[in-house]
Amino acid sequence: QVQLVESGGGSVQAGGSLRLSCASSIYTLSSTYVGWFRQAPGKEREGVAGISPGGGSTYYADSVKGRFTISQVNAKNTVELQMNNLKPEDTATYYCGLHTRGTEIAAIATMDPRFFGRWGQGTQVTVSS
Repeated sequence: QVQLVESGGGSVQAGGSLRLSCASSIYTLSSTYVGWFRQAPGKEREGVAGISPGGGSTYYADSVKGRFTISQVNAKNTVELQMNNLKPEDTATYYCGLHTRGTEIAAIATMDPRFFGRWGQGTQVTVSS
């Protein structure tokens, strides 16, 4: 059973923008730590951005700082990822996940995918040069 649904991916040229959305009909996303991750072919899944319950704290990987913004949209029960100034190295399948195991401190500090679960099917982002 798919518990999270990602959408908003697409193909853009370098320098373009996309806005990804993570939705759930089961969980209240503002009540748990939600992370955005990405996985390129042949590479491990990596944490991109995270947001704490209530939205008071955010995390960004160094590679996306200043370009990506994560936010909660409570009216839609979504967590969204605004991606600007996209680069070819941002090409990947993007997934959102909920903190499901371990301490929240460890999950936030490491953004290790093993601390997260309830994955959706992902949304593909392709950036051409």
